[in-house]
Amino acid sequence: MSFTATVFQNEYLPAGSGEVHAIVTVDAGDAAVAAVAPSERSIVLIVDTSGSMSSPMSKIHAARQAVAAAVDELPDGVNFAIVSGFHEATLMYPRSGRDLVAASETTRADAREVASNLDPSGGTAISTWLQLARELFDGHAGIKLAYLLTDGKNESESADRLTEELARCAGQFQCDARGVGDQWVVDELRRITSTLLGQVDIIKEPDLMDDDFRDFMARALGKTIGDVRLQVWAPQGANIRYVKQVAPSIEDLTALAEPADTLTNTYPTGAWAPGESRDYHVCIDVPPGEVGDERLAARIMLALDGEVTQTSLVKSIFTGDHALTTRIDPQVAHYTGQAELATAIREGLAARRDGDEAEATVKLGRAVQLAHESGNESTVRLLAKVVEVEDPAAGTVRLKKKVETIDEMELDTRSTRTVRVTPKGGA
Repeated sequence: MSFTATVFQNEYLPAGSGEVHAIVTVDAGDAAVAAVAPSERSIVLIVDTSGSMSSPMSKIHAARQAVAAAVDELPDGVNFAIVSGFHEATLMYPRSGRDLVAASETTRADAREVASNLDPSGGTAISTWLQLARELFDGHAGIKLAYLLTDGKNESESADRLTEELARCAGQFQCDARGVGDQWVVDELRRITSTLLGQVDIIKEPDLMDDDFRDFMARALGKTIGDVRLQVWAPQGANIRYVKQVAPSIEDLTALAEPADTLTNTYPTGAWAPGESRDYHVCIDVPPGEVGDERLAARIMLALDGEVTQTSLVKSIFTGDHALTTRIDPQVAHYTGQAELATAIREGLAARRDGDEAEATVKLGRAVQLAHESGNESTVRLLAKVVEVEDPAAGTVRLKKKVETIDEMELDTRSTRTVRVTPKGGA
């Protein structure tokens, strides 16, 4: 497999310091294709069928149609199931047993019929939905992906129940989550996708469900490598402060670390498609050094199906040359700015909701400035629905008096999407 990892960093540190930053670009070449049998792919569609999906009825009608359309995309042999989620979880298809079923002309037709009968009632308890998905995936090897659609808050159970179930699901399968309309909670779905290495997004109108389900299926079926992990070795006395995915979106992987040995942590990255590329920000605290000291700060390794395929080095060279130590690597600078952008958006929206207009103006103005500087035009457009932009370069904005809730949620949901810069070098 043609996976490669390239490290970008400024390896020069001032004497007495020890904070090392590196951006690791991981590329799955077009040749990175593993032969994946249909039976090694498993997909579970989780559909909110709580009572709120009937208000308006266009939501449940669109969900029925979208599930049927997604099922039609399944190649023969791929394992799948449809879960109906309300204040508990019900396996809608297959109709009998407690396992996934292989796609075929017959099972696809049966599943479409089941989808047409999805009926809304009851409350919302997402932990039960995820638990059933986990049980269905259990015993199946290969690439395991779920799609969760909801229109509301997780209000039929305690927050602790969801936290506990997420801990059980972590590493067992990946899960994308979608919120339809404006009555769900962005942070709630983001917590699910961050733990389960998926993507969160908003579906603003019910009639957009069909396309989103199809897009999910296309991405899911394009994944050919199921177990890719980033391994970070740091020397004795050093500390791995954090490991974050920073492109195509910001996801903090730090809490997902699993120790490989006393000096090495392993971070899951989920399934990959040929030609896919992602960037990771690794921060290491190394023991402070004196002028002239050179140390290895970290080894970054790629492990595919448990086998290490490549190792790249992160270095630290201590110097008294101010010109060297103040030089910021363009990749590190860019993604530090993208992380600040996401934080500014979330803090600005929170201040706006709390009625602190001065703080909201400062934070959202800074967000506009950062998005403009980095060329993140999609985020600039979303910000323009919340603020009047007077000078994007200076970050001068005015809060809009009337903002649609769904536009605010769209900005919040997509605040962690980043743009990439073209690397000019690497180690």
